[in-house]
Amino acid sequence: MAETTTRFHVPEPHARWARREPAAVGLDPGKLQEAIDWANANETDFGPDIPTELANDPINDHPDNDIVGPTKARTGVNGVIVRDGYLAATWGDVNRVDMTFSVAKSYLSTMAGLAWDRGMIPDLDAPVCELVQDEAFESERNRKITWRMLLQQTSEWEGVLWGKRDLADRRMGRDRELREPGTFWEYNDVRVNLLAYALLKIWREPLPRVLRREIMNPIGASPTWEWHGYRTSWTIVDGLHMQSVSGGGHWGGGVWASSLDHARFGQLFTAGGRWGDRQIISEAWIEEMTTPCPLNQSYGFMWWVNQNQELFPSAPPTSYFAIGKGANLIWIDPDLGLTSVVRWIDRDAYDGFCARVMAAL
Repeated sequence: MAETTTRFHVPEPHARWARREPAAVGLDPGKLQEAIDWANANETDFGPDIPTELANDPINDHPDNDIVGPTKARTGVNGVIVRDGYLAATWGDVNRVDMTFSVAKSYLSTMAGLAWDRGMIPDLDAPVCELVQDEAFESERNRKITWRMLLQQTSEWEGVLWGKRDLADRRMGRDRELREPGTFWEYNDVRVNLLAYALLKIWREPLPRVLRREIMNPIGASPTWEWHGYRTSWTIVDGLHMQSVSGGGHWGGGVWASSLDHARFGQLFTAGGRWGDRQIISEAWIEEMTTPCPLNQSYGFMWWVNQNQELFPSAPPTSYFAIGKGANLIWIDPDLGLTSVVRWIDRDAYDGFCARVMAAL
């Protein structure tokens, strides 16, 4: 891992983020503008009316797939490029708070990392039921599920959570026979939301409060971001009503944030989990979360990794990404000192964006 303790400028809080001309941070201005022009020219066809878009998504063709969380209309293409901790470029409305869909999974992974760093989850390979006594983990199948399986999306958990059956989001075939936990990879938002619920039981306080206290306030994020659950995802912890948040916007909810706040979150990881003189996330956790899952070499702990360059061939193998529908992307490369956020770009055009940024370096 690249040296990260003194290399990066520490951004000032909120909008007071120091800017540098691209050339001052080693970026060719003309080629960087080509990357920005490419992003602007390749806006997603995912329309601004989010409920309509979700209703028309073929993956939602199941009775359980009604929207139960808040949604909002999206803005246009926008983005941020940070080099060595300095803002080198912004385009579009980077202050607008928008839904970010499965980018929320990388935030959720971070909540697990904080718990692991603090010893609240002593062993990622231990069954979740050892720490979380809940009917969700009582069956013979579900008792075998470990924290690592939930983080890597290999749990094969079976059940109903917040009115959603796991089979409603089985991407690899709703009628398929479930495999042994830990032996099959499948992207499944019901199981992601199960991780959020288990972490709520571990932290014993709402995850947005943990995120604000432990991450967003220390890195100087604005107060405008939000993290929503569902109207069905309220539970009682220690006698108090708390909402369990969602790890995406598939049924509404999830993390809503501006591109500038996402860039701060990304910059924390580019800097090796360090913000100034404070190590917020351990380098050990970053190593764990960016290790490819044996069953999907492009996936870590709810971050997409590029070590085999199958995900985005034009980005280096040292890069990793938070990716959400739309598409919303946070690109992190510690070796390049690069953090980039791009919103509402066509997913198929994103590798072209990566290629143009690389040409500017």
